Amino acid sequence: MEDRSSLVATARDSIRKGSKSFAAASALFDRATRERVWLLYAWCRRCDDLIDDQDHGGRLGSTKDVTQRLAEVRDRTALAFAGMPAGDPAFDALGLVATETGLTLDMANAVIDGFALDAADWQPRSEADLMRYCWHVAGAVGVMMAVVMGVSPTDEDTLDRACDLGLAFQLANIARDFAEDDAAERCYVPLEWLAEMDIPPGEQMKPIHRKAMAALAQRMCRLAHAHECSARVGAGRLKPRQRWAILAAAGIYGEIAREVERRGERAWHSRTVVSNGRKLQWIARAGLRALRPVPRACHEGAAARRHTRRDLIALAGEHRWTTPR
Repeated sequence: MEDRSSLVATARDSIRKGSKSFAAASALFDRATRERVWLLYAWCRRCDDLIDDQDHGGRLGSTKDVTQRLAEVRDRTALAFAGMPAGDPAFDALGLVATETGLTLDMANAVIDGFALDAADWQPRSEADLMRYCWHVAGAVGVMMAVVMGVSPTDEDTLDRACDLGLAFQLANIARDFAEDDAAERCYVPLEWLAEMDIPPGEQMKPIHRKAMAALAQRMCRLAHAHECSARVGAGRLKPRQRWAILAAAGIYGEIAREVERRGERAWHSRTVVSNGRKLQWIARAGLRALRPVPRACHEGAAARRHTRRDLIALAGEHRWTTPR
């Protein structure tokens, strides 16, 4: 197993390659927190890449042997929590950060269940299904990130808010990536939403449906906004530098959702990105917001949430026997 400094260096390279937005926000943390965030990110990124046969995202690879790759993710993650070499720096990084912060195997398994849904070519039927998926692949990651930042595993309300940040990120990503997902023969738009717009499954990105899909993207972005507001409320309970970083990340990813809304039917002509200049503006703006009380508008926006972490954990429990393992 590599030593800590080597694992941190590899994790730093991973986040710089895999998520420029998150890498920019992580620079605002104190050194210890920053390195632990990198270590956790490296595991998340590696799991995703193993399942989808990718290298830090991009075009989806072969689906051959995906069940075997999922089993490999589960086995290596279990080794990491057992304190044993996992044969992969990203999994060893998880074992290290778990030892330092108190992350649990149950937390990691909640995330892996989301990868399992992708491996099964699953599509949500309802909005609740969509949110359950977002819980697994992003909300549960938000909870792990909060623990890495020093939030107590028993601080339920703050963990709820951390989950909301992950949900907001994932909803924004899904809305941005309608076309990319369609090219990969995936769709995370609930079947009930498509039916409401008279869009046959599998035909959602045809030009004739572009206006309707823009309306569904805006609907998804409004969901993201409610959870972003909730996350901003929770950020007020963090230490100053952590609060700054979280508010910066919320602003950057929130801009993705707002830009998708603004572009309407043109949202998928090219990938929606946040420029480096705008990222710097959000970092500066977040610094000012970190010094001020949470505005009333955030509390009002957060009240529009329809699904809490407790709801989503319950939903996941109801479907635990149908999640591919």
